[in-house]
Amino acid sequence: MMPESAGPVTELTSQYVSQVTNDLEHNLKEQERITAEIAVLQEQLATLQHDHGTLLNMRQALGLAAPAGRAVVPAPRKKSGGTRRADDRKPAAAKPVAKKTATKKPVAKKAATKATAGKPAATKAAPSEPAQPTLIELVRRHLAEQTEPRSAAEVSEALVQAYPERGIQRKVVRTTLENLVAKNGAQRTKQGTSVFYVVPGESAQETTEGAGTGA
Repeated sequence: MMPESAGPVTELTSQYVSQVTNDLEHNLKEQERITAEIAVLQEQLATLQHDHGTLLNMRQALGLAAPAGRAVVPAPRKKSGGTRRADDRKPAAAKPVAKKTATKKPVAKKAATKATAGKPAATKAAPSEPAQPTLIELVRRHLAEQTEPRSAAEVSEALVQAYPERGIQRKVVRTTLENLVAKNGAQRTKQGTSVFYVVPGESAQETTEGAGTGA
């Protein structure tokens, strides 16, 4: 009978042993986790305490009063007097700053007056520069100076050489010549397949008469 009952007992003990070992492992893991959290909280607490001490020192250095209801209650006269002196000192310290800012304002005004004084010079310098003539004026002036009709290519080459900074293009010159013709500011003449332009006037009459006599 004894060997038969020993089998179930050993099974139960083995189950208890495995359960206990598992519980021990879980307990150790929880302890490690909690100790790690405690260490983090202690570090945070230490930093907060350090910041609290530095803030207190800064408040004392600035002469700020303690929060009402706690630090002022034990000795209201002494601390209130100290705080009054600190408060009295604050406007006195702030007044020179206001004076300095007041003294700085005229400097800004002087700089503004200098800038405004420089602006009329710039505005005066701008009218002194002659206004650039338009392309239509340049084309008409060039044709008026010529004694013979000129083609669009000849006019554009002459204007490009005379005014290289303007970047005049041949297509634009041709369009400008056609606009002058439409406004009776220039005349278009044809010699074969070529087209020439001339300003209406005595020179144009002479050129047309010369072309008729030559024909």
